[in-house]
Amino acid sequence: AKFQLMDYENAIKYYTEALELNSSNAIYYSNRSLAYLRTECYGYALADATRALEIDKNYIKGYYRRATSNMALGKFKAALKDYETVVRVRPNDKDAKMKYQECNKIVKQKAFERAIASDELKRSVVDSLDIENMTIEDEYTGPKLEDGKVTVKFMKDLMQWFKDQKKLHRKCAYQILIQVKDILSKLPSLVEICLKETEKITICGDTHGQYYDLLNIFELNGLPSETNPYLFNGDFVDRGSFSVEVILTLFGFKLLFPDHFHLLRGNHETDNMNQMYGFEGEVKAKYTAQMFQLFSEVFQWLPLAQCINSKVLVMHGGLFSEDGVTLDDLRKIDRNRQPPDSGLCFLLWHKNGRSISKRGVSCQFGPDVTEHFLKQNKLQYIVRSHEVKAEGYEVTHSGKCITVFSAPNYCDQMGNKGAYIHLRGSDLKPEFHQFTAVPHPNVKPMAYANSLLQLGMM
Repeated sequence: AKFQLMDYENAIKYYTEALELNSSNAIYYSNRSLAYLRTECYGYALADATRALEIDKNYIKGYYRRATSNMALGKFKAALKDYETVVRVRPNDKDAKMKYQECNKIVKQKAFERAIASDELKRSVVDSLDIENMTIEDEYTGPKLEDGKVTVKFMKDLMQWFKDQKKLHRKCAYQILIQVKDILSKLPSLVEICLKETEKITICGDTHGQYYDLLNIFELNGLPSETNPYLFNGDFVDRGSFSVEVILTLFGFKLLFPDHFHLLRGNHETDNMNQMYGFEGEVKAKYTAQMFQLFSEVFQWLPLAQCINSKVLVMHGGLFSEDGVTLDDLRKIDRNRQPPDSGLCFLLWHKNGRSISKRGVSCQFGPDVTEHFLKQNKLQYIVRSHEVKAEGYEVTHSGKCITVFSAPNYCDQMGNKGAYIHLRGSDLKPEFHQFTAVPHPNVKPMAYANSLLQLGMM
């Protein structure tokens, strides 16, 4: 059966009710763990699988679910231990054996990377590229930069070229990446813009490699221009099969309209996520490992937050794991790095205070945390993304915390709508626009972890 977001949420609700009546049932915990895995609540999935094993240490599905949760959280050694247990007890289980081998491979790769890691400052990929002498073969008939510059014509040609499932020449891709790195590295960590009374901006949430849905946003809302500015709030890549096309299109528009097309970093603009959820594999398949290294360098320069008219703060995940953070603190963040394990609060918590995040990374924040932060920084509300929502958006914390998610029918199976927000300089009142998924070519995502959505059916 094709389950959708609401089905998993209902399953969580029913298993929670069942556990209130019988809190020592390992199967209930294990099944709720699976529903949490499917909705990407890996922290909760891990807690439930662990509880199932505390109740019954011989319950094999519990080890499988706990391994899956740990894999999703990047805790590969812990996952390997549990996969070993499953394979030992069920030596003929092909799926478990495959997961064990994949996990073992990652653990060895990580150990190798640590062994060769140097304390020296890493040289930029840019230093080893000779773009000038890269030739574009005669048989390549696709778009090329004009005198090394992105133009409106180039962007229109590029979008059609990608739509026809063709590949941009590597020289052009490198030119875009080198130029966009230069622009992003000059931006502050907190970008501040001012909308005039008559101006509006469109804010989009996660797009996750769903290129044909990105084209649909531009179809519905108009192409980016100086009079039609956009802000894309992170998670451009991973999960979907067309992450290269999405990110090169977004970077192209950044070059074309640097002051009217804004990009913020999401948790998927990081090496760990790209290794797990498909982008690294996709770049290596379509181009080279060297190009992935350059993408990684560029992602580290993406700004972290944007403030509009000193009243609305936009960032990918949410607020912070400690109180007292000011906009000035955001301005001072040295962002050119892979993210630390703590600091940013990634998810909403619908109670007061903070708790461990259901994603298992960072923490969740409640309405009191939002209220305090807004008051301290003289802001009206925050806009964040990061979480799939059935309607494409959600308004919580008495209108002071808005979530927007722009990848409809996420992972081709969640059945959610996508949404984007219009904000006008005159009143800064959010206006929501919903849309549904459009058809796309059937290309399988390249991630190990996309199979996570199919997991647990032992």
